[in-house]
Amino acid sequence: MRRLGLTNPLVRRAVQLASHLGSGTIMMSTTTSSASGSAAPWRNLFVEHLEGMKLPEFTLSTVRCVPSSASAGFGVTGGVGDRSVYVPRARTCIFRGMWASLPVNPKNEAELNPEVYESDFPTFTTDVRMDKMAELWGARVDDGKNEWQGTGGGGPVEAVWWAEGPKVQWRVRGRAYVLGPDVETSESGRETREMLRAGMLKRKRQDDGKDGEWSFRREITAHFGNLAPGMRGTFKNPPSGLPIELPFDDGLELGQKVDDLHDETARKNFRVVVIVPYEVDRTDLFGPVRGRRWLYRLTTGGRTEPEMPGGIMEGAWEKVELWP
Repeated sequence: MRRLGLTNPLVRRAVQLASHLGSGTIMMSTTTSSASGSAAPWRNLFVEHLEGMKLPEFTLSTVRCVPSSASAGFGVTGGVGDRSVYVPRARTCIFRGMWASLPVNPKNEAELNPEVYESDFPTFTTDVRMDKMAELWGARVDDGKNEWQGTGGGGPVEAVWWAEGPKVQWRVRGRAYVLGPDVETSESGRETREMLRAGMLKRKRQDDGKDGEWSFRREITAHFGNLAPGMRGTFKNPPSGLPIELPFDDGLELGQKVDDLHDETARKNFRVVVIVPYEVDRTDLFGPVRGRRWLYRLTTGGRTEPEMPGGIMEGAWEKVELWP
């Protein structure tokens, strides 16, 4: 019997990546939902459910690669001679909308991009100083490279939402890409932009040339502007997770408010993270008798025939109903 999901090349690749996190940066893929020229079949319902949540919180799970000496006996060791272990990490994050479709906030004073694109990519924001940054890059925490200060990434993640109203659990599995101040200036920024643009869909035909005006840098600033001044101020907090007895830079303190959308310190630490899904698991738990579950898997290579028993093709995605 085939193991569920492992027939998908992207899923196989993710499994390989998860077992080689210590080897450095994960390579990016340009295979996205744009191959079908339309939004993913799960997108509209997913967005509807999240927009109906009072607070669209979700659990973000990552894989952390640490030296075996730091694991306290917890985790799964690598291959022969590998002194690293891979341990799970999870935290609560806030969904900030789908990439290129920023939610409307009338208090946002940032210049907005023209309404040209949409995508199937959920986003959240974070601080570059957080521990999860190395995990989002798929890097060893002790490799000393600090590559994850800029734009890039590709670490495997799973994001889980529970939509209380419709009683639906959404599990989005994919890879995370971090967008920083160098998104339009660095080589890794160029690679990341090209990969994301491959999955950004035109909302409508544009004959006025506005698609050329769409900017990644402007979108990041708009994300920062969508946050309340108090939330922006958290990017000027003392470094998270460090002992309070250690010294830190002047100007950092709890409880600050930031009104300037280009505050140097806050923007240096601010990051937008984009999740590129390859698998979406939707479980409807409305009732024990009526419960239903569907798995959506992104296909590659232009495949037009389903691989799963009972599967159907919807654009670039294969959909199959599972037992809940």
